[in-house]
Amino acid sequence: MHQIILFMKRNYKTIFTILILAGLLLGFQSKTDPDPEKDKVLISLIRYALQKGHYEPQKINDEFSAKVFDDFIKGMDPTKRFFFQADIDEFSQYKHSIDDQIKNEDLTFFYLVYDRYLKRLDESKVYYKDILKYPFDFEKKETYSMDYDNHEFAKNEAELIKIWQGQLKANTLSRLYDKEKLQKSNLKNDSNYPQLSFKKLEKESREGAEKSLDDFYGFMGDLEEMDWFSIYINSITLGFDPHTSYFAPKDKKRFDISMAGKLEGIGARLRKKEEYTTVDGLISGGPAWRGGELEVGDAILKVAQGDGEPQDIIGMRLDNAIEFIKGKKGTEVRLTVLKLDGSIKVISIVRDVVELDETFVKSSLVKKDGHNFGIINLPKFYIDFNERNFRNSATDMEQEISRLKEENVEGLLIDLRNNGGGSLKTAIEIAGLFIKDGPVVQVKYRGEDPNVRSDKDKKIQWDGPLVILVNELSASASEIFAAAMQDYNRAVIIGSKQTFGKGTVQNLLPLNNYYKYPDDLGALKMTIQKFYRINGGSTQLKGVISDIAMPDRYTYLEIGERDEKNPLAWDKVKQAKYSPLNIYENFNLVVNDSKKRIASNPQFTLIEKNAKWLKEGRDNNTIYLNYDDYRKDIENRENQNEEFEAINKYKSDLVFNSPQYEIPLVEKDSILGKKREIWHKNLNKDIYVEEALTVLSELKIRKENFLVKN
Repeated sequence: MHQIILFMKRNYKTIFTILILAGLLLGFQSKTDPDPEKDKVLISLIRYALQKGHYEPQKINDEFSAKVFDDFIKGMDPTKRFFFQADIDEFSQYKHSIDDQIKNEDLTFFYLVYDRYLKRLDESKVYYKDILKYPFDFEKKETYSMDYDNHEFAKNEAELIKIWQGQLKANTLSRLYDKEKLQKSNLKNDSNYPQLSFKKLEKESREGAEKSLDDFYGFMGDLEEMDWFSIYINSITLGFDPHTSYFAPKDKKRFDISMAGKLEGIGARLRKKEEYTTVDGLISGGPAWRGGELEVGDAILKVAQGDGEPQDIIGMRLDNAIEFIKGKKGTEVRLTVLKLDGSIKVISIVRDVVELDETFVKSSLVKKDGHNFGIINLPKFYIDFNERNFRNSATDMEQEISRLKEENVEGLLIDLRNNGGGSLKTAIEIAGLFIKDGPVVQVKYRGEDPNVRSDKDKKIQWDGPLVILVNELSASASEIFAAAMQDYNRAVIIGSKQTFGKGTVQNLLPLNNYYKYPDDLGALKMTIQKFYRINGGSTQLKGVISDIAMPDRYTYLEIGERDEKNPLAWDKVKQAKYSPLNIYENFNLVVNDSKKRIASNPQFTLIEKNAKWLKEGRDNNTIYLNYDDYRKDIENRENQNEEFEAINKYKSDLVFNSPQYEIPLVEKDSILGKKREIWHKNLNKDIYVEEALTVLSELKIRKENFLVKN
């Protein structure tokens, strides 16, 4: 199943305070000795698989070599505070010969960088302890730039220490500001609360920064040579496309566990992009979803266990960051996150068992202008091929529509927002619920003609008005379904300007299946197919362009496939044989009226302004290291954010209720009842749902029946 790619840019202004820890995952000796034989086997297998099986194999030449060089160095030292420029100069002798080394199973470049890195990291351990022994001068007027791409590597130890000083000062400043802010808050509530001096708070902040680094080095000491070699291999796979990647054995094991029936944790999908662990999605019904504070796009900066000392996780490998975040049911985790609005917030979540049942189809009823409508939420296109009788999204959707028909609904709104995809088979079958029969999607292997995949069941489960709600995080199978409904003119697509734009398919290949080796070799996730709409255009990069676009906070952020590194290009194939339906009397009129409402709606105007403000915040690289300037900068941004509080306070007049079949279930299950209460409350505050329902209420179906002509 596709996992949405979402990341925070390095230059987000307020992240400055924690960035000093980026890259420290490498500050220790490898736990195991290198295994050159295994590494050579892996390189050979990966190269062969990519060349023979990838949808669009790249030429492994000097140009490819240079990309691998840059990506590997950046992956090892993203904030440029370990390597010297002399190291980079020495490594550069191989910049245009890595391609030859890959072909010859030569690991000279990797081992040179790997060994040098361990050496530099061992040398660096003394820096932070020496620097943090003495107070920082927070009265000095100075700034720090987070634009690491434009930073230079240090020419000598003095320059390197200066880099460490700037980053450690920023981290200490963050802690100091938080401590002083908390102290002021406590004094407001309790005049007898013991007040510490600025000098004492500064000392505690430095001690906290040092302890965090001590813990970090200790925790990361378990890394093995394979962890570093994985970074090298993934520098190679990244040259093919952003979704092709290597899973080391322990990473593959974690991946398998994540696909099981239930998990203990916070109920969030996390994604690693460059230095940051970001929230990729929330599992419906999970602890984070129920809390309502954690959002897609949040960057997790620190993790604390209950009242314990926060651990900085920027720069940490994703699997190791997850070790801090996950935990047993009933335990508390406190996440320090960078919100989309630029603020830094501490979110407390009590871990729980995350039942994946809550990712299944669910529906709600709503009255608008005297008419009954049904809303169906589909979080993903799920299926279990290992259990014949296991529920899947297509049969569940068919049943849910049947239940809503019994409630005499006059139109359906299908919510695909944040749906990252899943089973192609169920996407085709769900499309078939709304058309008689005909092509739904074209799937193409490398070097072959597209294979047209069709709905062959002539039954139509729903022939009434249909609106599909999407956003930038609707991807893969979601885009296939929405595109088919758009190409047939079967539904109005409303939401973000365009969907995510992932038009590729990956397959997971356990490498031991292809080579007999005594040790576990891990697995390769590789792009093998591409999706095309029935009109011939790919969903790659362009996604699905909404018939009605609504501004949202993601509008100007780098969030889609087009913002990834080395994405496959958009192209088109021959159009499949199909005829668009002509079932609506007033399609264009409804679409144009909605666009006019959106343009004149002050709430949407405010959302658009907020989106631009968020973009401006991300583009600002400057960090103030003077305490007063730092405080004023944060307070200024918080004051600006007050203008946008009306966005979260918005409420509609709509009332949402469970369908009749679910009422006895809710009465018996208080947890289910609470989940539905939260969902209905969120729907009431959702201006996008409100506008989509208005569109749905205005659509008129022609009296004559419709058929799909082939």
